[in-house]
Amino acid sequence: MLTRVLIVDDHKILREGLRSLLDDAAEFEVIGEADNGRDALKLAKKLTPDIVLMDVAMSELNGIEATRQLVAMMPGIKVLGLSMHSDSRYVKRMLEAGASGYLLKENAFDELITALRAVGSNRVYVSPEASGSLLSDIAQGQAVDENSDSPLTAREKEILQLIAEGNSTQVVAERLFISTKTVETHRKKIMDKLDLHSIAELTKYAIRQGITPLDD
Repeated sequence: MLTRVLIVDDHKILREGLRSLLDDAAEFEVIGEADNGRDALKLAKKLTPDIVLMDVAMSELNGIEATRQLVAMMPGIKVLGLSMHSDSRYVKRMLEAGASGYLLKENAFDELITALRAVGSNRVYVSPEASGSLLSDIAQGQAVDENSDSPLTAREKEILQLIAEGNSTQVVAERLFISTKTVETHRKKIMDKLDLHSIAELTKYAIRQGITPLDD
């Protein structure tokens, strides 16, 4: 039986390359593509893939938060994270969100089939460079992510990402199907929780936390 895969990445050329690779593998079927986390949730619910190949850093809704929501919504689904970052903080956040693996983009075409087979067999797959970074931090007794205990709720992180990406209150409200007043209330709560006092400070925090990507 074919393993049904949903590809989620904000780079069209990479999506096309991954699709082409999987089309040549008899055991996999690409059933859809999305270029942001929010659309990924909608498509996954509609198409019910076996595995979602999920870009970690995307606009609208990043891959970490999308994975967290997806696994909660569809407990049996498998997620394989896809990123250019080997930093242990990203690996840890993605696995904590519920992903079953973490694949570096630079190795994607060499490791993709192996990674998907592992994840599909209920095993965890992490690209060697990424796992090396994670194990090195643990071996040295370092905290893998000193900021992992964020005081923000999942909803507040969604709103923070949209604000940090330069969207107006009206646009945020429209994207999330809530009122502008609700957005303003959330923004005030976020600022109070973080003790931050400007959009610039919120943006810096979002980037440090990996909530808003610089580039991927």
